[in-house]
Amino acid sequence: MRNKPSQMPFHYGWVIVFVAMLAVFGCIGLGRLALGMLLPSMGADLGLSYSQMGMISAGNFIGYLGAVLFCGWMVRRLRARTMIACGLLTVAASMMLISRTSHYPTILALYVLTGVGTGTANMPVMGLVAHWFKARSRGRAGGLLMAGNGFAIMLSGVLIPLLTASRGAAGWRLGWLLLGALVGAIALLCALLLRDNPESIGLQPIGSEVPAEKAQNSTADALPLKKTPSWLLALIASVFFIFCFTYVIYATFIVTTLVQEMGFSEAQASHLWIWIGFCALFSGPLFGALSDRIGRGWGMMIVFAVQTCAYLLAASQLSGLWIYLSVTLYGLSAFSIPSIIVATLSDYLPRERVTAALGHVTFFASFGQIVGPSLAGLLADLSGSFSSSYLLAAGLTATAAALVMLLPKMDKSTTSQALVQN
Repeated sequence: MRNKPSQMPFHYGWVIVFVAMLAVFGCIGLGRLALGMLLPSMGADLGLSYSQMGMISAGNFIGYLGAVLFCGWMVRRLRARTMIACGLLTVAASMMLISRTSHYPTILALYVLTGVGTGTANMPVMGLVAHWFKARSRGRAGGLLMAGNGFAIMLSGVLIPLLTASRGAAGWRLGWLLLGALVGAIALLCALLLRDNPESIGLQPIGSEVPAEKAQNSTADALPLKKTPSWLLALIASVFFIFCFTYVIYATFIVTTLVQEMGFSEAQASHLWIWIGFCALFSGPLFGALSDRIGRGWGMMIVFAVQTCAYLLAASQLSGLWIYLSVTLYGLSAFSIPSIIVATLSDYLPRERVTAALGHVTFFASFGQIVGPSLAGLLADLSGSFSSSYLLAAGLTATAAALVMLLPKMDKSTTSQALVQN
């Protein structure tokens, strides 16, 4: 392949985007987000409380957090392709094992392992964007990766109700088994087609204007790490924390809210879940491309404003068009922040540092994914409703919308893209 890049009718970077999207589809979409559809029937069959359901979701993020700790170190030694394939295989094995147990502690432990695999695969997948795309295209490319989450939500929304209808209480078990097997197939595809960087096959990143032999050592696309102020990384981490804290509350409990609090049937709730997935197909590409055009801060501010509206509508528990509006706004905005975060880090840092920096930022942000569903489940047990949890999420996203406006602008009139001092 090294000697034949010119024979392809398109840049191999788009193959990377497609396969990386499948990896996100597997590790995040099926390994994490499908839980929202599986929880109602699994919880009813096993007699789980809201707190236990929240802890299962939080357990996934505890495992994710553990993987993030070592991600930067591991990717330098094992390379991205190896880590992604191994992480996806871990997700696949743990999901299939969940289908075989009925004990809450075992399910929790296995879903922690799923989180380890998710983190091991997802971090290097997101880092590939910095290697294969220059700044002008990173938001769009990262957004395309996030479309995998939408496809996964749609698949789980169609598949799980069908299994529940045909297999009854045991339908959730077959759901875990089939979704895990699909993740395993994606792992093999990633091992075959992913490449760590364009230079390995004689190419340069998409959007490059320098020769391929010079691209590997070029740092003109970002600021050196030593010139990046620590407060900037802390600000990015704080914004990412809020996103992780809030989006997972909605993703984990909206189906449960619809079924157990608002009187929707599981079939009706699945239709809304599928609609979320369809809207999410446009989430990353839409706001990622928007952030390329109007700036990362403004792009994220719009996303958080949209999410705030979605959470307020969910807290009101109004039926009819209002709940459809809530899930539409959530779907359109739900998965755009991670791709913009990666693009933001790629703007400020040399590409070889992006995965490690993303690991540091995600390590802090992952605490939000642990605390969010746990606190939401506890509040629901205490109050008998998830309304207070959605109100908390709305307040936090409104705060994040203000925080992102503190991001310094990039001076795009020069190739060095130095920070504009305010």
